[in-house]
Amino acid sequence: MYASVAALFGLVVGSFLNVVIYRLPIMLERAWQRECREIAGGAEPAAEPPFNLARPASACPACKAPVKARHNVPVLSYLWLRGRCAACGAGISPRYPLIETLTALISALIIWRFGWNLEGAGLLLLCWCLIALTCIDIDRQLLPDVITLPLLWAGIALALAGGLLGLHYAVIPDLQTSVIGAMAGYLSLWSVYHLFRLLTGKEGMGYGDFKLLAVLGAWLGWPMLPLVILLSAVVGAVTGIALMLLRGRDSQVPMPFGPYLAAAGFVALLWGAPILAAYRQASGL
Repeated sequence: MYASVAALFGLVVGSFLNVVIYRLPIMLERAWQRECREIAGGAEPAAEPPFNLARPASACPACKAPVKARHNVPVLSYLWLRGRCAACGAGISPRYPLIETLTALISALIIWRFGWNLEGAGLLLLCWCLIALTCIDIDRQLLPDVITLPLLWAGIALALAGGLLGLHYAVIPDLQTSVIGAMAGYLSLWSVYHLFRLLTGKEGMGYGDFKLLAVLGAWLGWPMLPLVILLSAVVGAVTGIALMLLRGRDSQVPMPFGPYLAAAGFVALLWGAPILAAYRQASGL
């Protein structure tokens, strides 16, 4: 029952994540432009209409017609309208219902696995943020600090709360393991970045990747970091090679690494402990 409720709630959250994925990068870009104008002492442009996560109301990208409430029901409205705008008939990207469905499934899985408690609620927040970060990084090659930094502190705060309240988490580590995980996660990719730049003169990844691995270290603990790094590197390498062979992708074109870190973190969250146990048993450790 709890998993079913979580799935329904996940549909609503998935609809909101679609808004965040599209609007947050634009909001950040406009904020950066304002800051640059202030530093340069340029003239202020004419006042623009508000643009944030709440305003303006959702509208069709093609005809700009407002989306009515009955046409904004997660997944069902897309199916009812057959993937087209009710006003002009323009096609609607299938990514919207896919993100809503993915969010619902992951929400149900998290609650089914961990229960409706403090840890389950925290892991829901983590997974929702990973979905948003993945899509934003694919679209813009950006992992916004406004998501990663609060998420980092939230992981450490939950670890602290577990110790203070005497809670026994299934996944979230104790405070010491969480803090070491955050430090090790950031510094490991930071070191690889600077070593790669020293050897090649190129930047191999962005600072957002450091912060995302720090987030995963804070939420999962430092023992999970080798698994996360290995999984993300292997999947990223295989995907990159496949894109070059099948689609002729230029090897010099940057490829976002955040989605692979997020996917590896999700795998480690659900199956990391048995994977590490199987590895220790096979290696005799």
